Amino acid sequence: MIFYTNCFLLTVISNTATIEDIKYMKRFIVILIAVFLSFAHASFAEKIKVVASIYPLGDVTKQVGKDRVSVKVMLPPGASEHTFEPTPLDMMEMKDAKIFVKAGAGLEFWAEKMMKVSVNKKLIIVEATSGLQLIRHVHSHAGDSEEKGHQESADPHVWLDPVLMKTVVDKIQKALSNADPGGEAYYRENAEKYKKDLDGLHSEIVNRVKGFKSREYVTFHPAWNYFSKRFGLKVAGVIEESPGREPSPKHIARIVSEIKRIKARVIFAEPQFNPKIAEVIAKEAGAKVLFLDPIGGADVKGRDTYIGLMRYNLSIMEEGMK
Repeated sequence: MIFYTNCFLLTVISNTATIEDIKYMKRFIVILIAVFLSFAHASFAEKIKVVASIYPLGDVTKQVGKDRVSVKVMLPPGASEHTFEPTPLDMMEMKDAKIFVKAGAGLEFWAEKMMKVSVNKKLIIVEATSGLQLIRHVHSHAGDSEEKGHQESADPHVWLDPVLMKTVVDKIQKALSNADPGGEAYYRENAEKYKKDLDGLHSEIVNRVKGFKSREYVTFHPAWNYFSKRFGLKVAGVIEESPGREPSPKHIARIVSEIKRIKARVIFAEPQFNPKIAEVIAKEAGAKVLFLDPIGGADVKGRDTYIGLMRYNLSIMEEGMK
C-alpha cells in the first residue's frame, strides 16, 4: 500500500515539488496509514463478551477490561436482584459469552436455569462471594412463630464493601486474562489502578462516617450488613427479612420499637422495592423515608458507576444519620 502511495505522490507532484516537499509528504502519508490501520484494528478486534448478573459487578468488569470487553448486565434497571426472572432472550446472551460474573451465595437463583440452556461449555464463571467469610442470616421460614422453623442463608451483598470488592477485582482480572491471554498485562494494570481508587473510596467513607451521630439504622432488606461491619455501623432492624415476603404485624411492631429505641429520624427504603410499607412504618414511628440503592444502573445519574453508587449511598446515610 505504501509503495503505491509513493508512486502516486511522485507522479502527481514531481513536476512542481522539491525533494524536501516529497519527503515530507511521504512521511505524512505513512503516518496517516499507520493511524488508519490502528483504528481499523481497534474496530475489527473481537471484544471479550462478559455477562454480569448485576450492575455493580458489570461496572467493575468494565473498569478492568475497558475497551477490550463488551459487558452485558442481566438485571434490568429498577428490578430487584432477588426477584428477577430471565427471559429467553436473556438466556441467549450466555451462549456466546466468555465470562459470567455473579455474586453467588444464592443471589442468582435463576442462573442455574440459564446454565442449562447455554451450550457454552467453556464459560468462565466468576463468583464474587467465593472464598470470602460470609455473614449468615437466620430468619423465620414461614412466619414469626418459632415452632414453624427457621432458615439460615448466606448474605451475598459483598459488593457493598469496597474492601471486599478489591478481591472481586482480582477475580475478574484473572478471568479476563484466562479468556484473553494477550491482554493480561493490560488487565493487570487496569485492576491495580482501580484497586487504588477503591482504597480512596474506603478512606473517604471512613472519614465521613466519623461524623455520624447515630450508628444504628433500619433498612428495607438485609443488604447493608457488610457495609455496616466494615464502617462500624449496625443494622438495628430490617423491614422485609425475606425478598417478596411482607412483614407480619408482629414484625412491624418490633421494627417501630427499634426505630424509637435508636431515636432514628429516618428509615431507609430501596428503589427496587415498593416503599409503601416503609412509609407506613415511618409514619407510625415519627420518621421519614430515604432511599439507599444497592444496585444503581447505567441510566441513573450519579449511580452509573460503582464508586458513584457508593458515594450516593454515603450521602443519603449522612443526611439521615449525621
